[in-house]
Amino acid sequence: MAKVLGIGGLFFKARDKDATREWYTRVLGLEREAWGGTVWRPEGMAGQPGAATVFNIMGDDSDYIEPSKAEFMFNLVVDDLDGVLARAKAQGVEPVKLFPDEGQGKFAHILDPDGRKIELWEPKPMPKS
Repeated sequence: MAKVLGIGGLFFKARDKDATREWYTRVLGLEREAWGGTVWRPEGMAGQPGAATVFNIMGDDSDYIEPSKAEFMFNLVVDDLDGVLARAKAQGVEPVKLFPDEGQGKFAHILDPDGRKIELWEPKPMPKS
C-alpha cells in the first residue's frame, strides 16, 4: 500500500539565511552540515521515549501559532528543555509561552529572528495506541 511514512525535511525562506542559520546554531545548538542544513538521524528520536512526529492541520481561526504571523510553526524535540531554554536565555531569547506538564511532556514556545514560532518539546513516554 502506498502511504506517507513521515516528514523528510522542513524547508523555509528567511530574510537573511546566514544570520538565521547562525541563530539556530547559537540559540538552539543545531549542528550544520557543510552544505548549510541540519540532519537528524532516526537514532536521536528513538533514544527519546515518547518522541514522535506530529502532522496537524488547524483551522484558520486557531490562535495557537500566535504571536507569529506565519501560517505554520514547527515543533523540535529536545532532550532537556530546561537546558535548551537556558542556552536560549543566555542569547537573549525568552520563551513566549511555557506550558505545564499535562502528560505528553514539557513544552515551551519561542520565536526565531523572522518571527516564526518554534515549539520545543521534551516528551514523556506515550501510551501505545
